[in-house]
Amino acid sequence: MLHLHCKPVRCFTLSTDKESGRLQCCGWLLVTVSFILAVLTCPLTIFLCVKIVKEYERAVIFRLGRIADRKPKGPGLFMILPCTDNFIKVDLRTVSFDIPPQEILTKDSVTVSVDGVVYFRIYCPISAVTKVSNAHSSTRLLAQTTLRNVLGTKNLAELLSDREGISISMQESLDEATDPWGIKVERVEIKDVKLPQQLQRAMAAEAEASREARAKIIAAEGEMKASRALKEASVVMAEAPSALQLRYLQTLNSIAAEKNSTIIFPLPIDMLQSFMQRK
Repeated sequence: MLHLHCKPVRCFTLSTDKESGRLQCCGWLLVTVSFILAVLTCPLTIFLCVKIVKEYERAVIFRLGRIADRKPKGPGLFMILPCTDNFIKVDLRTVSFDIPPQEILTKDSVTVSVDGVVYFRIYCPISAVTKVSNAHSSTRLLAQTTLRNVLGTKNLAELLSDREGISISMQESLDEATDPWGIKVERVEIKDVKLPQQLQRAMAAEAEASREARAKIIAAEGEMKASRALKEASVVMAEAPSALQLRYLQTLNSIAAEKNSTIIFPLPIDMLQSFMQRK
């Protein structure tokens, strides 16, 4: 058999060490030469190397393609090396954006249009630059898909009554998905739920029928209570006939208070009995 013996070849690169992040010898040589040439060519280059980032910003510096010092710079004043360094500014403030209205089919097969708003911030500038191409755009697209996925498991009644629970569920899902990107989702809110016109009319008719049914039940219960009270009153009046005469007088008083022109006076039957006996 033929055995081939290959000798390892050592490659010289201008990158940084993975663990320490420090430049190798060739890298430092290239950085030094480029800096000296830039200063000799244009002495004002030294002033262009001075950069400033604001209190709410951080700068991620790339030196020969690798992140310098493995940490962001700022806030305040810092310097970069010409020809070999470039940097990206990252805003650490809380950012909000609207989720466009999404046509969603609920669990009980009802089509609704839902929109919302998301609040998030970048807490790790290096991850936001190196782990995702565009952190803001990726978070927006992920929020749209998460809204569809979460609301697709809810009924229409749950969607209308449990908005707070849906917001918390979306916030947890988004926060878990964006954590490797160095993004913290602080809050998610459901703004509006739009129902189709036919469904709105059907729900309005159902609510109106339900209110009418409750009104009839309340009226029936009132009639029942009134009939029981009248029954008890008739028993009392049967035991004391003079109570009926007092009730006549109260009726006259109430009629007089209404200022009617005609007053009907109920004649007691007892007065007519004496005339009937004489005949």
